[in-house]
Amino acid sequence: MINKLATPKWLLPVLVLISITASAQTPKMDWVSKVGAKLFPASKKIFSVNEYGAVSDTVTVNTKAIQKAIDDCAAKGGGIVTFKPGTYVSGSIFVKTNVVLQIDKGVLILGSQNFNDYPDINTRVAGLEMVWPAALINLIDVKNAALTGKGIVNARGKFCWDKYWTMRKEYDAKGLRWIVDYDVKRVRTVLVQNSENITVKDLTFKNAGFWTVQLLYSTKVTVDGVVIKNNEDGSGPSTDGIDVDSSTWVLIQNCDIDCNDDNFCLKAGRDWDGLRVNRPTAYVVIRKSVARRGAGLVTLGSETSGGIHHILATELYAKNTDNGLRVKSAFTRGGVVEDIYFQNSVLDSVRNVFQFNLNWYPAYSYSELPKGYVYDSIPAHWKSMLQKVTPAEKGIPAAKNFYINNITATHAKIVFDAVGYQQSTLKNFVFTNSTVSASVLGTMEYIEGWKYNNFTLSIDKNVPPPKVKGIENEERLK
Repeated sequence: MINKLATPKWLLPVLVLISITASAQTPKMDWVSKVGAKLFPASKKIFSVNEYGAVSDTVTVNTKAIQKAIDDCAAKGGGIVTFKPGTYVSGSIFVKTNVVLQIDKGVLILGSQNFNDYPDINTRVAGLEMVWPAALINLIDVKNAALTGKGIVNARGKFCWDKYWTMRKEYDAKGLRWIVDYDVKRVRTVLVQNSENITVKDLTFKNAGFWTVQLLYSTKVTVDGVVIKNNEDGSGPSTDGIDVDSSTWVLIQNCDIDCNDDNFCLKAGRDWDGLRVNRPTAYVVIRKSVARRGAGLVTLGSETSGGIHHILATELYAKNTDNGLRVKSAFTRGGVVEDIYFQNSVLDSVRNVFQFNLNWYPAYSYSELPKGYVYDSIPAHWKSMLQKVTPAEKGIPAAKNFYINNITATHAKIVFDAVGYQQSTLKNFVFTNSTVSASVLGTMEYIEGWKYNNFTLSIDKNVPPPKVKGIENEERLK
């Protein structure tokens, strides 16, 4: 039985020092060395897009010329597709098997600002399979391919941001907040979908119209040395950094992300549709990387339906990021988030060091058709969103077995924003060898079996005590 407790006296001291010997030990992670791409295209044959008619300026849309060079390269056994230094406008292009699309230093790719230059494809966005525009650069149904170079890809996504805010205002007024993100159909910058042995390396991406790099239904993928700057042309909504979406054996390293939503994000499908697909995100390493402005250094969810497990996030640095380690889900998502390792990282001036919420953003998370709409006449993706999870218990998510070690957080506002559920407590979170200073301890609801070993907190004495309830088998913060 879960007890609801009043704020206990042991949470009130200005300086809370925890030095408890935890019996639980971090499990072995023998899978870590197996992540990432294991192949890279071998052919060194060069195919210059300029020889296929690409023109360097800020007006000509070069999609057909670039695609022709890629297709010819693939047809001749693979190689490297290159650009002469300059600026090239393009719509959606599709990298093929055994091809390296190499955007070198001195090359700037500008995304077309015409939605017609991004053809519709079958894909998944925000946990829902549906028809959606292709990304600017796509690697779909391919093996052994790469996107590399020291150049810049500027998606110029403001045309998507403006469309979103216009529609958002209209949809909010109609009680349709839950579906506007799916109806807007904004353009991703890079999509790796249903592919294997893929490398994305060294490029700088700017001003995404929507998510910047999405790895969907793919395996053995490396993202290395990527820089993401989504704040140059203003503040765009939903401009995630890197989203690992129902993908496995992924290595992300040496990246630097400044965006306006989740920086490094792991997803696995949403609600009824995500439970139908039932594909996990698993065996992912995120290391030696930086998160600047954004919603979360490492975020798990909110699309958790297929499950997220065996995740290692290590040697990371967050500066002015909203959240450090973040879990978000909803009571219709389902799925289990477990075996998560967050370690050897520094957080500076974050809002929440740890945010774990199984009932995140209800206005977005729960779908209900307003009066006046006829169900038979609404779009197919609306029906998918409205499809109820049965039995309802299948929609209750779980988060357990988190191992948090050697974390230093300074100038934080809140240590814990931890909200479980009476039917699904946040279970077995182990905090070891860490130091956190913050204004307030925060909220801890429905947690179970949390353990602390040499976990030191410095809390501002001039703020109200935290809200705490639903604690069972909780080692007291002494």
